[in-house]
Amino acid sequence: MRADQLSPEAHLLVVEDDGEMRNLITKFLRQNGFRVTGARDGREMWDVLGSAPVDLILLDVMLPGQSGLDLCRALRAKSGVPIIMVTARGEEADRVLGLELGADDYIPKPFGRAELLARVRALLRRSSGAAGEPVAGTTGGTITFGGWSLDARRRELASPDGVAVDLSGGEYDLLLAFCEHAQRVLSRDQLLDLARNRHAFNGTDRSVDVMVSRLRRKLEPTDESPTVIKTIRGAGYMLVPAVKRGV
Repeated sequence: MRADQLSPEAHLLVVEDDGEMRNLITKFLRQNGFRVTGARDGREMWDVLGSAPVDLILLDVMLPGQSGLDLCRALRAKSGVPIIMVTARGEEADRVLGLELGADDYIPKPFGRAELLARVRALLRRSSGAAGEPVAGTTGGTITFGGWSLDARRRELASPDGVAVDLSGGEYDLLLAFCEHAQRVLSRDQLLDLARNRHAFNGTDRSVDVMVSRLRRKLEPTDESPTVIKTIRGAGYMLVPAVKRGV
């Protein structure tokens, strides 16, 4: 998909306590066709979310009051809005923690404008399921496995009891990759290649493990839950149930 096919009305929320940095990011994104609102902290973030729909949040880790990581956890308890964590700390442990809490992507400061724009556009395409961007060979319809139902058109997951389960962009892309290759062992490298949410994995085995763990907690919420994703020691992971497709 070309950049000009993205909706110019996409609303981005930049949560950054450094006024100069917030203004620079906001101005740059507006120049590239987005509607952008800035917030200095968690309180202002919640005010914005309560007053207008938001398509993506750029969330700084180091914030006064509640940290960005705390806010990410709180957001994921309420919403599947795409989140890019922004921080001056680039260690893998910080990236992994952000992913564990539900972030879809992670970009360390300092970052280039072109990289920021590319990540924003890519995450918006993934989260919207935009036309012209088929995912892992799937063009739509319903996928069922082990009583679960995944609507590939609406990007919605329903439990065997019919309860809607929120998925982040990365979790959705990973689950779709598993469904497209059900009952086959997939290595971490294969999952990196198959899942569209490549930025969120950051190209590390540990990041893949974290995303799988997040997805598994939703598909296997209790110790008594049937195994949906099996770890194959030394090889990778496998979706255990057979997959059926509907229209």
